[in-house]
Amino acid sequence: MGIIKVLLADGQILVRNGIKSLLKEEKDIYIVGEASNGDEALEKVKALQPDVLVLAIELSNPNGIEVAKKVREYSDQTKPLILTTFKSEDYVMQSIESGAEGYLLKDANEGELIEAIKRVYDGQKYFSSIVSGILVNNYLKIRHPKEAKAIKEFDLTKRELEVLQLIANGMSSREISAQINTSIRTVQVHRFNIMKKLNVKNVVELINIAFSNNLIEQLA
Repeated sequence: MGIIKVLLADGQILVRNGIKSLLKEEKDIYIVGEASNGDEALEKVKALQPDVLVLAIELSNPNGIEVAKKVREYSDQTKPLILTTFKSEDYVMQSIESGAEGYLLKDANEGELIEAIKRVYDGQKYFSSIVSGILVNNYLKIRHPKEAKAIKEFDLTKRELEVLQLIANGMSSREISAQINTSIRTVQVHRFNIMKKLNVKNVVELINIAFSNNLIEQLA
């Protein structure tokens, strides 16, 4: 790995100084410059051609998301890495859609920041654990809405949701155990946990609440 040229873009000088202090001992990371607002960040991207732009969403004139969108107009090699206090799904998804290669929270430790910079430089994506969870939830909502609802509202596991569907299909515990390759006892435990989480006393109530909450598919 060669020397990674990094540009820091954050409106707070204390944050920029803190990052520089964290990275100063890294022999393969070199801070080529810093910017305090969006326009300055884009000007320095064009002039300095950094490998990685460590970028705060909180920037002004324009904000970090808008800067990330425009980076490719100024440099083909510069990869935006978001470093922010914002951890809402909206900011995460906007940042990724804008072209950010990574998303890291400002409470990350030194090692995580260094790893994020190196991974992004190597052409990989990097997301902190909290952000990864947000991305998984977003994927589930889009691709698997029933699973997302079951997890969020009823605390059902993926396996419990699978067992619930098989119960709704009219299968016995023995048939379910053969279908999912587990013991009858394990299936019975799943049944008990599902009924407890959905607060029902029998299978009829279970199926009714599952259908009414759109947790399972109705057979044709």
